Amino acid sequence: MIYELEDTTPAAKLFEGWQETLITSCLQKVMGKILVTDPVKPESAMASLGCFVFAAGKPDRELILAKPDGFIIMVPQNANWAALIEDCWPDAIKFTRYAIRKDTRFNITQLERIIRGLPAGYKLKAIDAELYDLCLLDPVTADFVSTFGSKERYLTLGRGVVILKDGRIVSGASSYSRYREGIEIEVDTIPEERHKGLASIACASLILHCLEEGLYPSWDAHNMDSVRLAEKLGYEFDHAYTAYELSSQERTH
Repeated sequence: MIYELEDTTPAAKLFEGWQETLITSCLQKVMGKILVTDPVKPESAMASLGCFVFAAGKPDRELILAKPDGFIIMVPQNANWAALIEDCWPDAIKFTRYAIRKDTRFNITQLERIIRGLPAGYKLKAIDAELYDLCLLDPVTADFVSTFGSKERYLTLGRGVVILKDGRIVSGASSYSRYREGIEIEVDTIPEERHKGLASIACASLILHCLEEGLYPSWDAHNMDSVRLAEKLGYEFDHAYTAYELSSQERTH
């Protein structure tokens, strides 16, 4: 049987050393949840937030099979968990993600210089109640706000900026998730507006807003393009790690 922990303390030790802010959000009970099969003395745990799942502790088949429905990115703590994922979900697509250091010291002058590159005809604005609704109208921008579950929750916990052209959101950077000390950045640009530097401008603006509030703007990269963008903004690459894409709607075991 699967249990969601109200007090996440018993599971915290299972995630020790894993510097992933989505896990931190779950452990802090800010967003997401910690799932276990033993709510008293868990030996295994799964942190679940948005489309991400992190499996830790002793590999547990019941937890792996209890993944949320729909598209999921599942991250194993080690090779044993990876082998179990492949056994339970043989159609899972194995790929590499890239962790970015969490102690970046940003060059404020460089970030301000990037923002000044905003082309004529484009507007940079913080996400407010009206722009929250606009984000949800396009699949490219929906993840800027959707993990928070409601407008009120996003406007309280979330932070984000978008770039508009002719009243349409064409690019932006926002909080995919929130933990007490900071946010995890989500960035995207509509296909026809890419390669114009808009993502860099949006991210630079969001980073500066976070620093002004004393929040850390954490970054984790889905691919090498994301790594290169992060490095342009001042982040440093840490290490590569294995993850799995699962999109099956039905369990295979």
